[in-house]
Amino acid sequence: MDKEQQHQEDLQRIRGFRLIDDDFMNACFDDNIEGTELILRIILNKPDLSVRSVKTQKVMKNLLGRDIWLDINATDSKNDEFDIEIQRADKGADPKRARYHSSILDAHLLSPSEDFKDLPETYVIFITENDVIGRGKPLYRIERRIEDIDELFSDGEHIIYVNGEDKNSATELGELMHDFFCTNPDDMHFKQLADKVRYFKEDEKGVAAMCKVMEDMRQEAVERDRIDRAKSLLRIGKLSLEEIANAMELSVEKVKELATPKTV
Repeated sequence: MDKEQQHQEDLQRIRGFRLIDDDFMNACFDDNIEGTELILRIILNKPDLSVRSVKTQKVMKNLLGRDIWLDINATDSKNDEFDIEIQRADKGADPKRARYHSSILDAHLLSPSEDFKDLPETYVIFITENDVIGRGKPLYRIERRIEDIDELFSDGEHIIYVNGEDKNSATELGELMHDFFCTNPDDMHFKQLADKVRYFKEDEKGVAAMCKVMEDMRQEAVERDRIDRAKSLLRIGKLSLEEIANAMELSVEKVKELATPKTV
């Protein structure tokens, strides 16, 4: 496929993007305080919530285990922390994933000199394409409880699942989910979201930025494929590091890194 054909294909794909689609969501919400504030105010029913900072695809390292990438990471004026995960596949919203994300958030929010009581409130919010809980509710709030006395444990950890199937136009949450699945900004209810969608679909600079994102994705896919094939050759053990590097168009340093066992 030549460059012009690829460009036209990219433009067609951009026209079909929705906020529920990962890469388009990343572009629309990065540093988008107004849009993120809207989402959190509606989902949490907190009209006065004030967002202080927003980043998409923030990496949180775990030196003893698996790192996590936060789709949307936000902090509000009270220093409460929010992880908004956009999940089209049901398996991406597994309850234990929510638990793990919550634990990694906690691990990054308390310095060695701070007391445990200083740990801020955390919210892990899954916006899912399907009703993964399966009870027909628009929203599910998960809180720890003391079962013997049926009271909240009140540890400041909150997990919320938003059912993207529920697009009830009689509620703000339903209208929000409608907007997440819209391809046309003119059909969206909320201006804060429609303006961003329109920018990346119709503005010359916004469209160029999205085309660049898609090109970067293609290059990353090529790089991942080369790395996977290099790992396979390393396991076979018949070629030298230099030969593998040449065959896979990788640097010798990268192949040496792949060949070195990771230690904690």
